[in-house]
Amino acid sequence: MTVPTRLTLTTVNLDTPDPAALARFYARLLGWDIAVEEADDVILRAADGGVGLSFQRERAYVRPSWPAQPGRQQMMMHLEIGVQDLPAALEHALACGATLAAAQPQEDVRVCLDPDGHPFCLWLTD
Repeated sequence: MTVPTRLTLTTVNLDTPDPAALARFYARLLGWDIAVEEADDVILRAADGGVGLSFQRERAYVRPSWPAQPGRQQMMMHLEIGVQDLPAALEHALACGATLAAAQPQEDVRVCLDPDGHPFCLWLTD
């Protein structure tokens, strides 16, 4: 299939009851700056110009469960964050306000939860 025009993924959106608070968490975690801040939408841009993160207010937000549990809100996606020093990255994430998930399925990955419960993985890069 031929794509008729260039398509560029620019931003990943996360639902949240408090866009400003969650954006500030990820700004601290990643060292990114807030590019746009409105009452219901806050956007972070990657320092290297890559894909950014957007945080959109969801008034009916339900915290996801991880790992998935029958009958409970399941995560719809998660972020993968490559790190070179897993213990230091985990310490930083926890200092920013993340929590370590109870279930840890891999030795070289640490699953964390952001303040709204979205899972993200810190994983060792080469």
